[in-house]
Amino acid sequence: MALSSFDIDAPQWDQSTFMGRLKHFFNITDWRTAALPDSRLDEAKVLVEHCRSGFVPPGTTEEQLHYAKKLYDSAFHPDTGDRMNLIGRMSFQVPGGMAITGFMLQFYRTVPAVVFWQWVNQSFNALVNYTNRNAASPITPKQIGVAYFTATSTALATAVGLNLYTKKAPPLVARWVPFVAVASANCVNIPMMRQQEILNGISVTDENGNNLGHSTRAAVKGITQVVVSRITMAAPGMIILPIIMQRMEKYKFMQVRPSFLVFMVPAACSLFPQRCSMAVSKLEPELRASIVSQYGDAVQRVYFNKGL
Repeated sequence: MALSSFDIDAPQWDQSTFMGRLKHFFNITDWRTAALPDSRLDEAKVLVEHCRSGFVPPGTTEEQLHYAKKLYDSAFHPDTGDRMNLIGRMSFQVPGGMAITGFMLQFYRTVPAVVFWQWVNQSFNALVNYTNRNAASPITPKQIGVAYFTATSTALATAVGLNLYTKKAPPLVARWVPFVAVASANCVNIPMMRQQEILNGISVTDENGNNLGHSTRAAVKGITQVVVSRITMAAPGMIILPIIMQRMEKYKFMQVRPSFLVFMVPAACSLFPQRCSMAVSKLEPELRASIVSQYGDAVQRVYFNKGL
């Protein structure tokens, strides 16, 4: 091993700007990384960990280190360092979301088809939400089950109800039913899957990463931003694509879908910084008083992982 002063955790792009975050998420949500074997991802993790300790294999280039960090960020959870399941990774959103959304938009005319594809979609979303939660807040199997059942029921009730209500509506209106169902379910699925964060708070730190306590207000802010991002991610494909499909019924519907998700996954993830912040003055009175008593005016903002 050779000594290295390379800071592998320093962001390549400015995370305080939308364009900087967009470049970052284009990098780590690259769907091609989802096709790599676990052994390759584990090699990248080892290289990242060696670099953090100040040592790298002789001859290692900065380009190789950046690529290893790309694979690490795409496949390993930022809180635990554990490898995330394949389906729950953001890099799998393009192929997985493309297929499921395409089927939801194509098979929307009958109640059984609506029920089946909304169930598939919410099962997929539940796994994504669980995988990208703030892992510092544990959740029990029972809570996961309740969250899954509640979100799935919400999506099914919305989709089936609107499907029946729009039977006599123009075909285009009926094609928008899946988006309304997905948006409604996201408003339930994500908070329910991350309910422990809302109930018990999430860990907040100062800018140097020193733990300051737990905040429920920070959890609510982070989860709200994730809900907005997820709905934004789905909106272009599920609102604009039906218009295209309506005009291009003779073509295969799946051909126009990938372009939306390839751009919208990183764009939606970039709406808000993943390392979210909040002014100390907006925290709970008890936590605010604790921070002020220990640090005075030295700490003005707290930071936390909002999840994706």
